Amino acid sequence: MLAVADAVVPTASAHQAIGYPTLFLLVLVGALLPVVPTGALVSSAAVVAFHDSAPVSLLLLFGVAAGAAFLGDIALYWLGRRGMHSKNGSRWLEAIRRRAPEDRLAQARGKLHDHGVTVLVLSRLVPAGRIPVMLACLMAEMPMRRFARGNLPACLAWAVTYQLIGILGGSLFHEPWEGVLAAVVLTLLISTVPSVWRRVRGARAR
Repeated sequence: MLAVADAVVPTASAHQAIGYPTLFLLVLVGALLPVVPTGALVSSAAVVAFHDSAPVSLLLLFGVAAGAAFLGDIALYWLGRRGMHSKNGSRWLEAIRRRAPEDRLAQARGKLHDHGVTVLVLSRLVPAGRIPVMLACLMAEMPMRRFARGNLPACLAWAVTYQLIGILGGSLFHEPWEGVLAAVVLTLLISTVPSVWRRVRGARAR
């Protein structure tokens, strides 16, 4: 029994040593390039951590996900500010503009004007809401420090939300892979259904 236990501990430690840095990099890249389903990644990792029955793993996961999202947002905002003040613009700024439809941008600017940086928290939780609000902050020339203060609680709330989705998936299924599949499907539905509904509603209006 002791031999088995000794063999399991290094294996779990090895998985954590590989898994957390990988998750950090993927969430960081996903914040810079908004095509990586970072919410699904966090939820899937939360399912695995839940089945490990290790509260420390969930705490580490929360810190890694929130930290990577925060650093990625700060880096993207810095690149956007650099593009706003350069003569030839920036490919990062253009990428942000392409992912912010005019109607969503107008809504984001109105909400930013009415609610200030608190709108950043909601933008992180609403599918496809982060980029229009970030662009609105760039156009308002919001200082980096103020953006960071508003973005920190936004990233914390985002990490908690998707981690809870993973915990829910893990609690409903005995096998980790079933919980991972459920978490991925749920997060993808959350991210795609609103955009599909907006397109259908827009088509009906036309």
